[in-house]
Amino acid sequence: MKHNLKKTCLTASLAFSTLLGFQQVNAQEYNVQVDTKKVGSPIQKTMYGIFFEDINFGADGGLYAELVKNRSFEFDHNLVGWLPFGNVKVMNSNPCFDKNPNYVQISYDKELTGSGLENEGFAKGMGIKADETYKFSVYARCADAPVKLKVQLVNSHSDILASTEVEFSGKEWKKYSVELKSRSTDAHSKLRLTLVNKGVVDLDHISLFPSKTFKGRENGMREDLAQALADLHPGIFRFPGGCIVEGTNLATRYQWKNTIGAVENRPTNINRWNYTFGDKKYFDYYQSYGLGFYEYFQLSEDIGAEPLPVLSCGLSCQFENHDPNENCAVDKLQPFIQDALDLIEFANGPSTSKWGKVRTDMGHPAPFNLKFIAIGNEQWGPLYPERLEPFLKAIRAKYPNINVIGTAGPSPDGKDFEFGWKEMKRLKSDLVDEHYYKDPQWFLSNAKRYDNYDRKAPKVFAGEYACHPKSKKNDFEGALCESAFMTGFERNADVVKMCTYAPLFAHVDAWQWRPDLIWFDNLKSVKSVNYYVQQLYGMNVGTNVLTTTYNNGPLAGQDGLYASTALDKNKMEIIVKIANTSKEVRKVKFTLNGLKAAERKGTHTILTSDNIDAENTLDKPNTVVPATKEISVSGNALQVELAPQSFNLYTIKL
Repeated sequence: MKHNLKKTCLTASLAFSTLLGFQQVNAQEYNVQVDTKKVGSPIQKTMYGIFFEDINFGADGGLYAELVKNRSFEFDHNLVGWLPFGNVKVMNSNPCFDKNPNYVQISYDKELTGSGLENEGFAKGMGIKADETYKFSVYARCADAPVKLKVQLVNSHSDILASTEVEFSGKEWKKYSVELKSRSTDAHSKLRLTLVNKGVVDLDHISLFPSKTFKGRENGMREDLAQALADLHPGIFRFPGGCIVEGTNLATRYQWKNTIGAVENRPTNINRWNYTFGDKKYFDYYQSYGLGFYEYFQLSEDIGAEPLPVLSCGLSCQFENHDPNENCAVDKLQPFIQDALDLIEFANGPSTSKWGKVRTDMGHPAPFNLKFIAIGNEQWGPLYPERLEPFLKAIRAKYPNINVIGTAGPSPDGKDFEFGWKEMKRLKSDLVDEHYYKDPQWFLSNAKRYDNYDRKAPKVFAGEYACHPKSKKNDFEGALCESAFMTGFERNADVVKMCTYAPLFAHVDAWQWRPDLIWFDNLKSVKSVNYYVQQLYGMNVGTNVLTTTYNNGPLAGQDGLYASTALDKNKMEIIVKIANTSKEVRKVKFTLNGLKAAERKGTHTILTSDNIDAENTLDKPNTVVPATKEISVSGNALQVELAPQSFNLYTIKL
């Protein structure tokens, strides 16, 4: 973890209540039994992961480091994001790129005002940092004589942060690149382009990237946001959605083949979050596909997560579109099915295969080792299983080792959910994707949700979940309830194979949905309290469940306590996770049955606040963060006093 942790040697029985100012201690001691000899179900490395969808400007203007909005002039209104001055025209004859045919033609015939363009960037500007270098690139051609273009970074007060010139020549399209180094920092800067001498020039795919990207990748990710993902230690990475997979209609669905190959020739697509919420419309919200499937796979590899792509099943969004003509008929699904088969070949095929060669030509000869694929997002009713079935047959016939994930719909209960599960069992889907955005009480009341699931049924993927307090903010209450609920994931690792919080990113100046795991502006980012819960689970997965009981049953809500225990065979340690959601200190004794009495070292990490509404913000990012202390454990019992409203994680070395 990135924050500084003060480590002090304490005994496990130290009264944290005194340290935190809580004086009242419940006299009752909760005796919890942990069986250390009978190793339970394996916990998959994929158990805790992340889900990315391009909502809240999560891709363009967020994770994807490109700073220019509408760089190829392909938005429905071609100059959105651009302020032209002088003589500027949008053209499309003899284009540089066939899938992005628009470009601008600039003529120098306005000597007083000049001719050129300014780009406003995303969400009120471009985040430019002092002493950082930025790479400007453009495709250009001249009508006649060579022309020069002045390239400038301009801050919100119209001060010049950096300036250089580039000269164009020749009547054929060519790529030009220059670098600019900023002299100061500004969150709301612009890119200004001005012709210097008389002439006519055509410009296309105008781009500005920070030289520093995550892992130094070309066409890369914003460094702080991608690092925040890596710091979660995710086991699985689900992408690219979410509802954008479906599209409002089939034409606007996410098509992975449009997102690979040359970045300059990936066709722009409108983002459905452009218009979905009437009170949160963003008419400049499009997908450049600069962050495409190749980049998703590469990012999965860079952060150590298994990739989990989601593909359309041939149904448009059932929330948004009720026109049956916007659903692909079952007998016409073959192109959709072929897309799924081709994607697996793109990810795993040899360089000699058609799609494996595309991957190789893009710079990754080795396979991405894809193991999972999801078909459909939140579909429900009979329309979905009748379409999923031919996908399953085709994928299993050609790629029997690929795990196919189906969905039980958008809700965690009700008739549609029950029907979905019945059909997933019939079709023998490898995993079933469950989604739930619920209030705090639901999360606490459902901590035993998976205790009675059918152990012979398909396994569970909790693909989208988040606690939604009344404030709909990322406050401590939601995070605490999630920490309690997640003990049920771990306790039932034979049923739940993976889970991913949602959504992942949100720009503070351009969001449609909250709460979200990571918030950011044009320069900074902040990790929510929920983030730290996910990180603590992700960094302390363990390899096997250890049976943990209180009064011969799970500790899952009694007097506000929720617990699970895992063994990590690799680190040779026992990991105890316990949430106290009550407003009182709780005394708990974990008896480690089967463990020889000895003096053992360990740690105690606590996430707590006496303010249930507390949240981390860009201005106050460390309001609620974990604190870790070293502990020692005597004998074969861990005796603790849990602070009110706290999530606690203990590790005990064997």
